[in-house]
Formats: sequence, C-alpha cells, structure tokens
Amino acid sequence: MLLRGVGVSAGTVIGPVVRMTSPAPLPAPRAVTDPAAEVASARHGVAELAADLAARAEHLSGEARDILESLAMIAEDPLLAEDIERRIVGGTDAPHALTEAFDAQADLLRADGGYLAERAADLDDLRDRAVAIVLGRPIPGIPDPGHPFVLVAADLAPADTANLNPDQVLAIVTERGGPTSHTAILARGLGIPAVVAVAGVTAVGDGSVVAVDGAAGTVALGVDPAPAGSVPRARAQANLADLGPCRTQDGHPVSLYLNIGSVKDVRSGAQGVGLLRTEFLFLGRKETPSVAEQRAAYLELFNAFPGTRVVIRTLDAGADKPLPFLALPAEENPALGVRGLRTARLRPEVLDDQLAAIASAAAAASCEVWTMAPMVATPNEAAEFAAQARAHGLEHVGAMIEIPAAALRAARLLEHLDFLSIGTNDLGQYTMAADRQDGRLPDLLDPWQPALLELIALAAEAGGAAGKPVGVCGEAAADPRLAPVLVGLGVTSLSMAAAAVSAVHAALSARTLTQCRDLAAKARDAVDPAAAREAVAEMSRS
Repeated sequence: MLLRGVGVSAGTVIGPVVRMTSPAPLPAPRAVTDPAAEVASARHGVAELAADLAARAEHLSGEARDILESLAMIAEDPLLAEDIERRIVGGTDAPHALTEAFDAQADLLRADGGYLAERAADLDDLRDRAVAIVLGRPIPGIPDPGHPFVLVAADLAPADTANLNPDQVLAIVTERGGPTSHTAILARGLGIPAVVAVAGVTAVGDGSVVAVDGAAGTVALGVDPAPAGSVPRARAQANLADLGPCRTQDGHPVSLYLNIGSVKDVRSGAQGVGLLRTEFLFLGRKETPSVAEQRAAYLELFNAFPGTRVVIRTLDAGADKPLPFLALPAEENPALGVRGLRTARLRPEVLDDQLAAIASAAAAASCEVWTMAPMVATPNEAAEFAAQARAHGLEHVGAMIEIPAAALRAARLLEHLDFLSIGTNDLGQYTMAADRQDGRLPDLLDPWQPALLELIALAAEAGGAAGKPVGVCGEAAADPRLAPVLVGLGVTSLSMAAAAVSAVHAALSARTLTQCRDLAAKARDAVDPAAAREAVAEMSRS
C-alpha cells in the first residue's frame, strides 16, 4: 500500500514507525486554597519552559535557533503572565489557568489569520510543556525507543523538530503541514527525509516497517525490513570544500550558496552566501540595535567567507513577523500589509541605520558584499532602495522577487538593480492566494506549481536579457529534483541549507544545460505539481 503526501526533504529510508504520543489529559479541576502558591507554581512552569527553550537554542543555529528564541519570547510575554495570574486569583488552579490563558492567546492568533495564525500551534505546544512542568510530568517530546526509527506524527512542534537527532530519526512523516511549514524547513536543514500532509498516516502502527521517499512524497507500507546495517539513510553532508564549483555536465556554471541566519551557520568551503538573514540581530529587542553593534555582527559574518560573495538581506519583518521595537500597529491581513521593505515607510531610520552598518562592514570585509531588500513590489520601490543603498556606498544592490507584480515587471526592476533573488515560499503563497503557513493547502503551496515556475521563468528571462544574475534562495532551491528545472528556467544560482548542497550539486552535475531546459519546459507545461514531478521523473529515467 502506498500513501501519498508532499515530499519536503529529499532522501529515501526504510525503517520502523514510532508515533509521537499525545500529551496526557489534564486532571480534574481542584479548589484553590492558596492562590499565592498556585501563582508561584505557574510562574515556575513558564520560567522553566522559557529557560529550556533558550538553552536548546544555544546549541542550534539558523532557522532552528531563531524559532526557539521566538518561542521563548512568547512564553515570557508579560500579558500572558498577567492573564494566568488573573485566572488563578479568580479561583482556577495553576494547570487549568495555564491552559486557559494559552488557549485564549492561541484563539486570538487564529482569528488574526496569516503568519500569526501559524503561531497558534506553537502556543498549543508551549501550553502542553508548561502544564507538564507544573504537574511534574515528563515534558512532551520526541520518543526514544533505543533504535533508529521513522517518526510519525499528526504534526510536529518547532521545539521538537529543532532538536531532532538525525542519527536516530531516519525520516519524518506527518499528517498535517505543508512545504513551507517549520517541520519542512527544519527537516531540510537537518538533512532528514520528510513527507508532510499524508492523510491517515497516524493510523499506521508502531513497529510497522515503511519506506519513505522524501522527494517523491510517498510512504510505502508493508515493506520487508532492511537487513541490519543496510538501512538507506539520508544523504550525507559532504565537505563543501571537496565538492568544488558546480557545473552542469557540459560545463555551464551554477553557483551554489548557503542560506544563513547567524555565525553558527557558517560552513567552511562554501562558495558564498545567497541569503544572509539579519533578523537575528533584532529578535526580542525593544530598541533598535545601534549602527556600531550591527556593523560588528555583519563584519564577523562577512569575514567568515573570505574571497566569496555574501548576499545580505535587509530586515524582513512587519506585522506578519512582529518585532517589539518596530511597534507597528496590528493589521487585519498582515501578510498583505506593512512588511519587509514597506516597514521603511513607517520607520525609515531603521533601514537607513542598517544600510549604514552594512556599508561600513562591507568596506572592511574580506568578501564581496551584495545587498538586497525584501518584499519589493514595483520599479519605483526598486529605484528608491537602490538609490538609498548606493548613497551609503554599497555597490551591488538587488531585490527579492516575492510578489507576482515584481516577477511580471522584473525587466523594469533590473533597470535600477544589479541582481534579483527569488523567494519561492512567499512568491508561491502570493501567486496561489494560499497562506504559506496553512497546512490544509499543501498542493497550492507546492513549489512545483506550474504557475510559480512561469513567474520564476519570467524573472530569470529578464535577468538573462539584461545580463544580470537571478538566483533562487527559497526552499525550492534545496530540492535536487527541482534544481535542474530551475536552472533550465534560466536561474543562475541556488541558495540553500548546507545539508542540501551535496545532493543538488550531484543532480546538476549529472545533466547538461539542454537537458535542464527540456525538464523545465516539461514542468512548465504540466497541469499541476504532481504532473510536473512525474514528467520530470519520466524524462530523467529515459
């Protein structure tokens, strides 16, 4: 029997299923005889939860670290603490007060929709962890059966996914989730094969042996156990220095870069950085970091990649990714509001200070610094950002293509810019009018959507006509089956997590540029993502 879902992290494994257990139910409410003691117990639970998340984050980097740090901030929210204490004073015991307060916050986020609605699931996980601490129960987490296994769950919380051990967890299969969910992003970063949105998979019993194909998005049931020591594993993370420059079989160069979010993501031997996220400097801040502080942080990262290209993205935040110091007003539809470059309309000094810091660090750096803005929509926005960046002395200025309008007008944007970088996650959600965090719409969020490929082709063709590079730094770049399609569409560079580089390098090295173009044409002509995948797979087999 074959179950189908959405493959979000490539690799093929065979192994026994171990299912995530559900949190134990709450005990019956009890009378509160000592409110002060109940308040102290609740405070202890939340404080220990935040400390646990912060401690885990210390050992991580990039997206995983950012996610856990943001969860710790949520747990320490003073408004949440006030609500918990108010409920206890009103006669609710600590476990039930925690549950009710976290649930109330989650309901508010779900009502807001978009990115904030996705945070509601995180609150559910925080609730379960805090309650477990207060009740003296084990904190919910990944099971440890004492042998490698395929993890099956309805969904995974970021705190669980971020701390997975790739030596134990052979693959991840979830009933919910989408290609841009936290589970998908973190699994790719760890190099663990993963398939999400697999209907009915939680009914598969513990110990059942399954074959998971993270590229095809399939889970085969009833397979024979692999002989001891011969279980196929996720692709190995090769030494980047040993890979060398990437070229197609006939010599066409394709630059493979890293996506990084902090100094812990640095990998020696990398060709460079295609996306340096700067949000790590701004998380949890009530005041904007100074120009001097930003300069020091950027310079440290720049100098970790001597002699290469480092593409840094200015702050990507807004009402959909709230940062306290911005103090932006709430919005009914944050994904369509003030975010990315648009925050400069309300807080222009934040962008100006950041550009000053980047320029100062670039002047002293041992790499070539390229600077780009997120969420650029129009040629006028591109021109204004380019003028502002160049006024600070920055030489290589570009923009993210995350909005269909920008892809459609890519040629006009390139009249003002030196390069473009396509963020497939956001471009996909805006193309399909499907919230990238909504696990109920995995087919619409699939990076193989032909409509998305058409927009990528438009931007790449504009770059080719202008003689300017156009890269992809979205999650699609990490898919070794999709990478040749992107190159065939005209993309000049791909940027991804370090774990994905080896497989993408191999996939491109095995094909000529003509073959990549033929694959791209087949994918563009397909009626849906499944047909696009099958057409590319069939051509690859022939």
